[in-house]
Amino acid sequence: MAPEPEPQTAEDTDARHAHKMAKKKAARDKIMATKSGEKGLVIVHTGAGKGKSSSAFGMIVRCVAHGFPCAVVQFIKGAWDTGERRLLTGHFGELCQFHAMGEGFTWETQDRARDISAARAGWEKAKELILDERLRMVVLDEINIALRYDYLDIAEVVDFLTTSKPPMTHVVLTGRNAKDELIEIADLVTEMTLVKHPFRSGIKAQAGVEF
Repeated sequence: MAPEPEPQTAEDTDARHAHKMAKKKAARDKIMATKSGEKGLVIVHTGAGKGKSSSAFGMIVRCVAHGFPCAVVQFIKGAWDTGERRLLTGHFGELCQFHAMGEGFTWETQDRARDISAARAGWEKAKELILDERLRMVVLDEINIALRYDYLDIAEVVDFLTTSKPPMTHVVLTGRNAKDELIEIADLVTEMTLVKHPFRSGIKAQAGVEF
């Protein structure tokens, strides 16, 4: 009959954990040693879940914290008085340009020609900002909605990002239903998955959470 194994002490558990973490760190360091390049990324935040714009503004705050010039173009929410807009224009206007070009969601304007005109104006401003190599990051907030409704030509947007974007400029594009062509050329794509949302329980959009 095999002898009963000795009970494990807290010291044994700690030693096993330390050994496991040391192996994991060595493997991680080996991978990181092969990563030395930098480039301006095309980043897409899409999906039905909440957090696409919030994540993009989080990156803008990081840029501001590092002292990097950056810019935001809002394609849809331009008429909204949002917390991020107040913060960036009120306290960090010297580092972050903020251009609210949209007039609301298409079901609010109910005017396709007007929506297309606003989207085109937003895209022209976006191109101007992206071409300014002083800017480290440009966020195109809710541009995916303009692309979804064909207010903008996806081929034109993709061509500009692949052929004209300066090599060290990050461009972040947010909004549901990102086009396949955009996902194909992006360096980083995150899809926000909707699991649960208070709106379905009758809770309206609230300051500090949604805007």
